[in-house]
Amino acid sequence: MLNHRSSLSHDTGFTPEQVLENRGRVAIFIDGSNLFYAALQLGIEIDYTKLLCRLTAGSRLFRAFFYTGVDRANEKQQGFLLWMRRNGYRVIAKDLVQLPDGSKKANLDVEIAVDMMALVGCYDTAILVSGDGDLAYAVDAASYRGVRVEVVSLRSMTSDSLINVSDRYIDLDSVKDDIKKTPRSHSNGYTYRPLTSLGVMEEEEATSEPG
Repeated sequence: MLNHRSSLSHDTGFTPEQVLENRGRVAIFIDGSNLFYAALQLGIEIDYTKLLCRLTAGSRLFRAFFYTGVDRANEKQQGFLLWMRRNGYRVIAKDLVQLPDGSKKANLDVEIAVDMMALVGCYDTAILVSGDGDLAYAVDAASYRGVRVEVVSLRSMTSDSLINVSDRYIDLDSVKDDIKKTPRSHSNGYTYRPLTSLGVMEEEEATSEPG
């Protein structure tokens, strides 16, 4: 399916205002771990209130989904996810699985793909915040069912196959100033960490204070 579909041009000739006018109802699908590591590369912390406003950009929001691995014993993470649920996000959490090397991981690609397809008909534009090429097939399938798909991710962490099947690509680097925390924008009191690696956890705890 991916092989015979020609890549859509991302320079359509439309103004940003015209693009937004044609979005209709939007559904947002955020890969929490992917976004966290993109923010780490950019050297920023995400303000999730600003992020929701920037992604919606005045369009009608159907729902914003946030997918993350979860450690049920981590009270700070539970507090952060509670804040997310009360501030416009539908959180889909999956228990972390400890791997033989001691790291912890939760892959939510299936959940993102299933939700994106199951809700086709409820929204007009999908905004996928992830650079994972494993989601390209689901994006392509959704587009064949009449959905317009925008991909938002850091270019260096984004698969070409995902960009090629999207209708619009936005590099996180180009919008980082609109979505980053500032000293006055500690909106939730928590710093999101995906907890996918014990080494990363230990390093962050040694170098970072809670947001």
